[in-house]
Amino acid sequence: MGVYRTLAVLALIFLVSLGAAAAPAGKVVIAQGVDPTTLDMMNQSETPASNLGRHIFDTLYERDQSLKVVPALATEMPKLVGPTTWEVKLRKGVKFHNGEDFDAESAKWSLERLAGGQGKLRGATFFAPIERVEIVDPYTVRVHTKKPWPTFAVVMTFVQGGMYPPTAYKDKDTTFISRTPIGTGPYKFVRWAKDEEIVLEANETYWRGAPRIKTVVFKPIPDDAVRVAALQNGEIDVAVNIPPHLAPVIDKHPRLFLSTAPSIRTIQLMFYAHQMDAQHKPVGPYSGPTADDGKGIRVATMLPSMHFGYDPSLRPIKQDVERAKKLLAEAGFAGGVEITLHGPRGRYVRDVEVAEAVTGQLTKAGIKTTLRTYDFVTYLNNMVYVHKAGPVWLIGWGTGTMDAETIYVPLFKSPGIFVNWHNEEFNRMVDEAQAIMDDSKRLEQYHRINKLWVEETPAVPLYQQLDLYGVSKRVNWKARSDEVIQAFTMSLKE
Repeated sequence: MGVYRTLAVLALIFLVSLGAAAAPAGKVVIAQGVDPTTLDMMNQSETPASNLGRHIFDTLYERDQSLKVVPALATEMPKLVGPTTWEVKLRKGVKFHNGEDFDAESAKWSLERLAGGQGKLRGATFFAPIERVEIVDPYTVRVHTKKPWPTFAVVMTFVQGGMYPPTAYKDKDTTFISRTPIGTGPYKFVRWAKDEEIVLEANETYWRGAPRIKTVVFKPIPDDAVRVAALQNGEIDVAVNIPPHLAPVIDKHPRLFLSTAPSIRTIQLMFYAHQMDAQHKPVGPYSGPTADDGKGIRVATMLPSMHFGYDPSLRPIKQDVERAKKLLAEAGFAGGVEITLHGPRGRYVRDVEVAEAVTGQLTKAGIKTTLRTYDFVTYLNNMVYVHKAGPVWLIGWGTGTMDAETIYVPLFKSPGIFVNWHNEEFNRMVDEAQAIMDDSKRLEQYHRINKLWVEETPAVPLYQQLDLYGVSKRVNWKARSDEVIQAFTMSLKE
């Protein structure tokens, strides 16, 4: 859903100048569609929070401009020293924004908070294979996993795995951490005025060198036209999620440039088939019309073509309104059925318009649909995360591993924060896939999983998103190539 670095992170990379001689100066304003739900990176799975978190927190590993996973707070790539043990060497001389040293204690505390946060922290799902972290020496840790884990290094690039200061955060809850984000990154948190702005200032002692820009401000501007107008008027410097019909306005503007890049995000409808409790465990079938009855329509999966596990032989079905009506009749709804479609507004490109179009298509097929939309924070906190968004809800999802694991596990393997479907065979097959170290065998397993997913149809992919960004030429970027922007856009989930 959103746990990806898009242009905001690209802006960070451009703004950070390694070993810059001059003191940081100036300000850059980045407009996203919505505010983050939290600044506790481990307690979120959304792009708006991740974009901002990348400025504050560093991870053990990251992706370079060619998408290669490289060391960050680690000094070298992890070594597999046993079937379920990864050894990580840590960077010396790094300090958190509060003055604490980054070391093995920090890595252990951070990773074990994720390991112990299953079902509690919304971003912890990706790190479920971690069993414990062993300190070998002050700058070496060994991460012991419950089973072999082939995607260890790529998952460690996720901002949810950002390193936290253990002394400052010991015994503190997620509310405290959200209000007081402390990392080792290039920018320090200053203030958060809800639905107004989040202000960051340069960390002049950053281990890579001080950033060139002194102040970075994130503003939520849900309305597409207002966001583009703010860019035209010079009120902001970067605008994300530009709708296609407004792209020419930016492209022809003398002080702006437009970047276009294929996204790794798909937008889809998620179906409630099971009801989950407060701990996200299935307690029985969903009582609404989307309850699991084994009559799902075959569709293509949510894996874009660049993802490991993608199966080119699978194709999305063609629209067939008459067949849809026939299936409704077979399910006992010959006179049609009424449902509510829930969705966010301001989060994705023209998300309300997309939901309205889907509503019309479903109604034509005999599924009378009422659309309800919400601001993104309310949508997640009051609907999605507490399993009250049924029977059908709209969401976007992409993953920086570009691997089936981080699509199928957080969205469809129960119990899970986003999961409203329970299938024991699917859970078993995904568990097996996560432990296969041989890529060819793992690909075969995910192709089998794809087919099961298509048979059961717990979601319907609508389309793969195209990312458009507007950027002010006022900023002295170190690079402006669309290829670089595309690389960073594709590199995270997010």
